[in-house]
Amino acid sequence: MTTPMKLMKNQQSGFTLVEIAIVLVIIGLLLGGILKGQELINSAKVKNLAQDFKSVELYIYGYQDRYKALPGDDNRAEANLPSGTSPAPSTTDNGNGNGVIDGAWDATTGESWQFWRHVRATNFAPGSADSTDTSPTGTYWPKNVEGGRVGITNGQGANTPITTMTGTYIFCSAGILGKFAKQLDTTLDDGNTATGSIRVRATSTTLQAAAVPTSGAGGIDDAVSYTVCKSF
Repeated sequence: MTTPMKLMKNQQSGFTLVEIAIVLVIIGLLLGGILKGQELINSAKVKNLAQDFKSVELYIYGYQDRYKALPGDDNRAEANLPSGTSPAPSTTDNGNGNGVIDGAWDATTGESWQFWRHVRATNFAPGSADSTDTSPTGTYWPKNVEGGRVGITNGQGANTPITTMTGTYIFCSAGILGKFAKQLDTTLDDGNTATGSIRVRATSTTLQAAAVPTSGAGGIDDAVSYTVCKSF
């Protein structure tokens, strides 16, 4: 006869080794799937960020080919833009026609700001063409997939985001985590964030004398946001 004590012992028996092994395998598969999914998301972000750097060149060269002028700098923009003059309170869409996109990359006035109206109103780039919308939360401010500001300037004097960079144009994209900044440099340039056409700077409104190195003392921190700039 089975006693109550024996029944209690049978009811309190735990998982077998096989059952525990199955659970561990399932947990491992779930973790692997999560990590792989995050890897795919990160890869997609880097591709999206990289596309911004490639697209801006197409905007410039496409506009130049059609209108024989630089977007933002075009001194005949009022005649060239399908929508005519800029909405109030702006008085003109025209640049000064000196062959340079004047203004800091992150300015909210001047040719570097009007650049986006010119390429959008002519359908070279998507987005709002209302350059009077200067609110950071507005639809005119150009942003990357991370929500950071993007913009273009020239490679001359005070407008150069990193003073050691050279080039006719410099395009910058802000709010990019260090781990993505390094991947961008590897994808688009030489893999060194302090040299070449792609360079990384601290997110700041001031000009900087040198780029942030990939590693070592004062190097890129994967968890910190930076501004990535490309000259061309």
